[in-house]
Amino acid sequence: MTYQSESPRISNHSLAPEPAKQSRLIWALCLASVVIYINLYTVQGMLPLIAEHFNVTGAHSTLVLSVTSFTLAFSLLFYAMISDRVGRLMPIVISLWLLACSNLLLIFATDFDSLVWIRLLQGALLAAVPAIAMAYFKEQLAPEFMLKAAAIYITANSLGGIFGRLFGGLMSQHLSWQQSMGLVFIVTLIGVAIVTFLLPRREIKPQVTHLSAKQAKLAKLHQDLQGFWGHITDRKMSLVFIIGGLAFMMMVNQFSFIQLHLMALPYELSRFNATLIFLCYLSGTFASYLSAKWIVRFGSIILFKAAFLLMVLGTLLTLVDTLWAIVLGFLITASGFFLTHSCCNSFVAIRATNHRAKATSLYLCCYYLGAALGGPYLMVFWQHSEWPGVVVGSLTLLAMLALAILFLSRGPLDKPA
Repeated sequence: MTYQSESPRISNHSLAPEPAKQSRLIWALCLASVVIYINLYTVQGMLPLIAEHFNVTGAHSTLVLSVTSFTLAFSLLFYAMISDRVGRLMPIVISLWLLACSNLLLIFATDFDSLVWIRLLQGALLAAVPAIAMAYFKEQLAPEFMLKAAAIYITANSLGGIFGRLFGGLMSQHLSWQQSMGLVFIVTLIGVAIVTFLLPRREIKPQVTHLSAKQAKLAKLHQDLQGFWGHITDRKMSLVFIIGGLAFMMMVNQFSFIQLHLMALPYELSRFNATLIFLCYLSGTFASYLSAKWIVRFGSIILFKAAFLLMVLGTLLTLVDTLWAIVLGFLITASGFFLTHSCCNSFVAIRATNHRAKATSLYLCCYYLGAALGGPYLMVFWQHSEWPGVVVGSLTLLAMLALAILFLSRGPLDKPA
């Protein structure tokens, strides 16, 4: 029996394809990311329509987003193991086409339970691209392309998240559930077809070793555990996992609770107008795009500290009782968060010399679990003091984030995972 071993995995940047093909890979994975985040977050802008169509409460309807994020988080680890064995291309392409097909199931969902099960399935399919993309970049791109690719990729994440939420809000206002899901299916299908066309067919394959079936099974398990454990026990890497998780735990859930604040007195914004606060993600998009140059110029530690200060300033500014102060505060917070996220992604991709997809998946697992835990955590503060309470809870998270950055800054950063 032949067994494909991930370690050592061939990584020779002298064999990198010409710049045109490297650019195709960057744009393919960025478009794939946009497709992923549209499918993940469109339902967030459709919660009132979901509640009405499936005859559930508004609070109950939020389950369609949380269950997807939950299965996405843990599926990241699965795709990391699979892609280290069979390569990066096949898991991405297969999962994207299955994702497109799954939207057909949403059109014919007859009750809320069916909808939840389909969204659970979609969470597993959505995980392939975020789990594999950074490792794919590291193997396929020349070093001078790497930071730029990471910055553009995070920018695409931001744009996909913004468009997905606003797209869902617009559809819920003008279309029925079936019409909305039909449009999502068409958009996803077109995006997946373009990604499949753009992705290069050449990729670096795992080395092949001839082992018996029993030896192969034990070797696979040993390599998987070794890969995950190596990243977890790398102190610097684990601190970056914590930083990303804490930052997302605060930021994404701030955006959820601010909508409740803006729909109440004295602002009384409509449900759709309140979702326009997500346009503040655009400052994060801009920060993500510039992050590659800033990382090279200033280094990750200085940027982590600057991003922390931005998030503190933005959070405090939302306490000023005017709409413009809240918008400005979220613009500042979003730029700080996405700068943090870009630094984390680049740090993990560059530091991991082996088991790269496992490193990325561990980071993103912490990242999405942070988002899942942040909702119940900040809910306690919201119930006690509404938005000022959310600010207090956010500052508590930022205090923990500051400690993680302090520990990360101690000692050299050049020991690879």
